[in-house]
Amino acid sequence: MKRIVVYCASSSRVNEQYFMYTGLLSEFLVKNNYEVVYGGGAVGLMGKLADTVLEHGGTITGVIPYFMSDREWAHTGLSKLLYVNTMHERKHKMLENTDGLIALPGGTGTLEELLEAITLKRLGLYTKPIVILNTNNYYDPLKKMFEKCMHENFMNDKHRLMWKFVDTPEEVVTALNEVPSWDSNAIDYAVVK
Repeated sequence: MKRIVVYCASSSRVNEQYFMYTGLLSEFLVKNNYEVVYGGGAVGLMGKLADTVLEHGGTITGVIPYFMSDREWAHTGLSKLLYVNTMHERKHKMLENTDGLIALPGGTGTLEELLEAITLKRLGLYTKPIVILNTNNYYDPLKKMFEKCMHENFMNDKHRLMWKFVDTPEEVVTALNEVPSWDSNAIDYAVVK
């Protein structure tokens, strides 16, 4: 079984299409024998992801800091729930021993996790596929920002191969298998010269 980390939001007030696509993605991941790792939350897209994976007989591991658990944000029915002390530890633990990463729409936490993973990949410290589900064109501004980074020589064109944007949940599993392999020697061209 492959392990996939999913970054997503805890907001319950987002457009229903985000919930629908999260549910569909969860079903595809279970159907394709992926074990899911995520942030451990019980509400919003996090809750939808966990509930759907569990409903379909999948395995899902949550990683949550103690201070969030103290606020009763943790999902209590997961296959496994790991507790950490800090947000930094959480991000590290979520990526550990995974075979890929999926980012669903989210706020600053999701964006921060995604951008850190891309930075790690640029440095050759994370070499697995990164797939960004662009529901409702949510990530179009990020796509433009990445293009600007390359146009302005803050990144080079090869860095475009670090991620793949897709528009529907059906495309995610295929994209995970199509993202070009990434070399742990990527640090050799991390700097634009």
